[in-house]
Amino acid sequence: MKIIAFGGSNSTQSINKHLATYAAGLFENAEVEILDLNDFEMPLFSVDLEKKIGQHEIAKVFLEKIKGADILVVSLAENNGNYSVAFKNVFDWSSRITKEVFQQKPMLLLATSPGPRGGASVLEIANNALPRYGAQIKATFSLPTFNANFDLEKNKISNAELDKELKDIIKSTF
Repeated sequence: MKIIAFGGSNSTQSINKHLATYAAGLFENAEVEILDLNDFEMPLFSVDLEKKIGQHEIAKVFLEKIKGADILVVSLAENNGNYSVAFKNVFDWSSRITKEVFQQKPMLLLATSPGPRGGASVLEIANNALPRYGAQIKATFSLPTFNANFDLEKNKISNAELDKELKDIIKSTF
């Protein structure tokens, strides 16, 4: 089983990448590939630019990565209650190649933030929108107050109750 995981942020210290990496590692007998959105940096999408350069090669590479997955683990950063521009730009370029960006792959959709809502707004937006673009969202999980509930040194959820909740979701859903 091949898992593609990524955090929906271009921060080099992305807490969502940490969460996605941890969650992907909980799957048994899986080959895990962690993507970094910095490797998929493209100019800001516009129809004018698309007319000029066509489909962006980096978006094609992103779609090939998705194609090779059996399961997607995606943890979205929340910027002002919505997707980060880094995620949105990769998504926009990719969706111009195919509407089925997520190619009907089963997805564990996550979010975290430093605040107590744990990215709840972006999680709700994505849970409603991404299925229209081929995401088969099987489960969602929000980790509130990242700094209090995640141990960066051990790279794992430190809150036992929340850790069990995520493990139970993965065990019962996938």
